[in-house]
Amino acid sequence: MGSRNLVRLFFTTLLIGASSTLITSFFVKSESYKEFLQPFDLFEVFGLFLFFVALGFVFSLVSQMGFFAYLTINQFGLSTFRSFWIPIQILLIAFTLFDLVYFRYRSADGETSIIPYLLVAVALFVYGWIISGIKAKETNRKAFVPALFFMIVVTSIEWVPGLRSAGSDYTWLMIISLLSCNTYQLLILHRITDKKNKSDNELT
Repeated sequence: MGSRNLVRLFFTTLLIGASSTLITSFFVKSESYKEFLQPFDLFEVFGLFLFFVALGFVFSLVSQMGFFAYLTINQFGLSTFRSFWIPIQILLIAFTLFDLVYFRYRSADGETSIIPYLLVAVALFVYGWIISGIKAKETNRKAFVPALFFMIVVTSIEWVPGLRSAGSDYTWLMIISLLSCNTYQLLILHRITDKKNKSDNELT
């Protein structure tokens, strides 16, 4: 990947993170906006906008670090585990989905139903499956599992700070931003790299 494409990827992903977080904030933090709209306070609303844009920048940086870390890990896995790398990733995907349901439910000490945790895991799996299918169709079929691993396992790891937050608002703000940024990076990668150098199981 050339330096020009790398810089473009960086700033474009930043914008996606900022815009997705800002748009999501209109829904999950609507009470905060209403507080400054009645009566209307321009400076407070502008400050709130800047806060969520800055928060989106942070989420985008987390996404980009996770993305490039996985590219390195994927190459290491291919060279080390070879044909076993795909089964290992499938096993880790299953464990991550189980973790999103069972361990989060256990940590809640039975205060909430298991249904919300189950729905989150299912939604993440379905979304990751769809995006991975698009990736495989545009590159090669063996890119499906690495793409699914990235969309589920890496996204879940990046989401840990949001899962540990006191309220659910920032949990949703973070996951929407992470999914937006990760989806963009995954689907744009093969378009800005040399397709002649790609090989099976690579995300490019």
